[in-house]
Amino acid sequence: MKKYSEQELKVLNQQLKGITPAEIVQWVISNAEKPVVTTNFRPYEAAILHVCSKIDPAVKVIWCDTGYNTPQTYKHAREVIDTLQLNVKLYTPKETAAYRDAFFGGIPDVNSPQHEEFTKQVKLEPFQRAMKQQQPDVWFTNLRKGQTSFRDSIDILSYSKDGMLKVSPFYHWSDEKLDAYLEEHGLSNEFKYFDPTKVLANRECGLHA
Repeated sequence: MKKYSEQELKVLNQQLKGITPAEIVQWVISNAEKPVVTTNFRPYEAAILHVCSKIDPAVKVIWCDTGYNTPQTYKHAREVIDTLQLNVKLYTPKETAAYRDAFFGGIPDVNSPQHEEFTKQVKLEPFQRAMKQQQPDVWFTNLRKGQTSFRDSIDILSYSKDGMLKVSPFYHWSDEKLDAYLEEHGLSNEFKYFDPTKVLANRECGLHA
């Protein structure tokens, strides 16, 4: 995928704001060599998975499972994977949840010195391993404006800290618009979701910021 300058990115983001997520994905995929979609099956993730897999059924879907998802999230993930016939590449931490529970005495508090190491083990290391193995040139995400202060600072197209092009087709969409999208396409949603590395919804998890 072409490397865009800051000015080119600004112009493109203005242009892309006026078209649909499907059109954005189609444009990006037609210019990409090894695109991937990342997901954790949190609320509204079915939208990005639907639009990407409909345009490219073989697109790789990277799921980094922390091992601490709710039963509802796991059931939702299975339903979405089966419904959309997703090409999932599953990555899990090297240590089991039982091992970490014994080592940390449960999930460390976000203010604990152990929380950084915990986050590295359950989220950052599996994600870095996935990217190293898959070697994508484009990373589709479901980041949206209004989720965190960092996410308010990016746009539909942005670059990761490693210089990879990140594409967030639903960046300017509200929950209400996404509700309508999921209903239109007969897709489920699940709100009983828990991220042990964030705890609070407005905290950044470390993959993006």
